[in-house]
Amino acid sequence: MNASRSQASEKLGMLVRRLREKNSMSRQTLSERSGLNSSHLARIEAGEGNPTLFALIQLATALEQKPEVFVSGLTAADLPKDVKTPYSEADFRRELRRREGEA
Repeated sequence: MNASRSQASEKLGMLVRRLREKNSMSRQTLSERSGLNSSHLARIEAGEGNPTLFALIQLATALEQKPEVFVSGLTAADLPKDVKTPYSEADFRRELRRREGEA
């Protein structure tokens, strides 16, 4: 098994598995209800996948949850270490000036 992509991926995967098991649902059943491939679900549950917003909405619908349940409590600290930290106020203003210059 590969290592999880990040703490966010690991937390999401554990939540998907817990909700699936709470509903006494096999991965195959969740696959059929969500329209997602069962191997993709296995990667998500293992924390190896990085589901799109579309996939999260499909999972939420299949598990009878609100989509926001999947991101509740996650912060930038849960992202992979190689992801740039969020913009500072100065970075944001520089980016705005750059974009205004392109217009």
